Amino acid sequence: MKALLDLMRIMLREVRRALLYGFALSVAVLVMGVALLGLSGWFITAAAAAGMAGLGILFNVFIPSSMVRFLALGRTFARYGERVLTHDATLRALSTLRRQVLQGLMSRPFRSLERLRANAFLNRVTADIDALDGALLRLFIPAFAGWLVILAATAVIWWLVHPAVALLIGLGYLLLPTLVFLLGQRVAQGHARRTEAALQAARSRLIDLIAGRDDLAVYGQINATAAHVQQAFARHAAGRQKLDRIERHCGAALDLITALITASALAIGGMLVQAGELNAAQAAIAVFAALALGEAVAPVRRALSEIGRMVQAARRVLPLIEANDEPSKHLGTAESGDLILESVSYENGAGKRRILRDLSLTVAPGEMCALTGPSGVGKSTVLLVAAGALAPSRGLVTWAGQRLENLPPQTVVLVPQRSALISGSIAENLRFADPEASDDCLWDALNAVCLANTVQEKGGLSAELGFRGAGLSGGEARRLVLARAILCRPAVLLLDEPTEGLDEATAARVMAGLRAALPDAAILMASHRSVEVAAADHVLTLSNA
Repeated sequence: MKALLDLMRIMLREVRRALLYGFALSVAVLVMGVALLGLSGWFITAAAAAGMAGLGILFNVFIPSSMVRFLALGRTFARYGERVLTHDATLRALSTLRRQVLQGLMSRPFRSLERLRANAFLNRVTADIDALDGALLRLFIPAFAGWLVILAATAVIWWLVHPAVALLIGLGYLLLPTLVFLLGQRVAQGHARRTEAALQAARSRLIDLIAGRDDLAVYGQINATAAHVQQAFARHAAGRQKLDRIERHCGAALDLITALITASALAIGGMLVQAGELNAAQAAIAVFAALALGEAVAPVRRALSEIGRMVQAARRVLPLIEANDEPSKHLGTAESGDLILESVSYENGAGKRRILRDLSLTVAPGEMCALTGPSGVGKSTVLLVAAGALAPSRGLVTWAGQRLENLPPQTVVLVPQRSALISGSIAENLRFADPEASDDCLWDALNAVCLANTVQEKGGLSAELGFRGAGLSGGEARRLVLARAILCRPAVLLLDEPTEGLDEATAARVMAGLRAALPDAAILMASHRSVEVAAADHVLTLSNA
């Protein structure tokens, strides 16, 4: 619960004023509801008593009736304003929260990002933000508004009616619904977590089924995978049924509490009327106010079924937000210079296995350096350290005398072995690097990587690609990513096996095209092919540390 409270404080920073207005209107709605029912009870009882006593001709019905109309209309307008303000503020707070979560995610270490499954993480973040939507609207605002109105109603009943009736109503509504909530959330929390986990698993499996339907069909596993998806949805449905049952039981308990308090107020009020300490109209105020206060505790029922997923969502989201609170670093200016790795060592954080030991190299502008060596020796790790994705255990990486974290964006560009393409046109995929690039610039980049003719055959720059770039072969997709890197016009280009999947002749032309398109870039690449090594000015062979 502490994580949820901390996250709510962060969300309140952005929309504090709007939520305060919404909270005030929420309190006004409850106050008007209690006042409306209490006044109506008093009005009916007092009018009846005046008629029985033969004093009805002297009883003023206009002021109470006008107050009843005012409270009824005012409650309607206040409810509308409360819904508009609180929902608008919540949506804006969640929009800011999504941005903070993504920014915090980007600040995490590269290795932790590398272990994330995109489908599972996206589903989890989406579900977490949706869960936090209910934390404000269905938990905190109704709870605090309800407590405040119960305390205020207790004070008014103490003044207008009798302290004994006030204590009964106040303590009854403050303690009993709170006890129901504490017991109910303890029972519901585990079911809520399991239900949410089942929903996320079902979504991830469904996306995997759609994305891998071709391979699954080839291997005859599509029916088994579909059954796996249905099992997850069935677990979610079973969990929802359990939560609905808990919600109904808690709702019944709250209704019983309202009935018990109302009946007790009626009984005590009747005894006080018989004792001559109250009149019937005063007793009616307490009875009808007790009945109206049932609305103040009603949101407890809805919050119970969601409290588990709210708490878990806050525990997952809060670390990302806190990581994003670090002050931003000052970025220097881009100038020409050497890429220098000075006595760099890197150890795997989990097992402290040393991958690099005292590696030093320099790549000047316009030069290309190839890293060779057996698989697993650390070639890709060198590129990640040079890109700033991994922090070296020891040593220093600089370009033009500046540390990597101080460089402007796109000064250093890394093309890893697995690069991402999106569903959309070829032009859209290329313009990720330069949104303002003209069509001529796009064709120049495609010519540099020997892909222009292929793109022409597929329909030009407007040709649509499918999910993750479907529609291109592995070699074509790799060259499209290289063209995108050219459009970044980086000062340092890092390549991890850039011609994988290409024949020797095409690979040689691509390497030459890269050098021609980026004549002043310092290029460092991990290589295992002779055609890549032949294109390099320097070759550094790595061995096991």
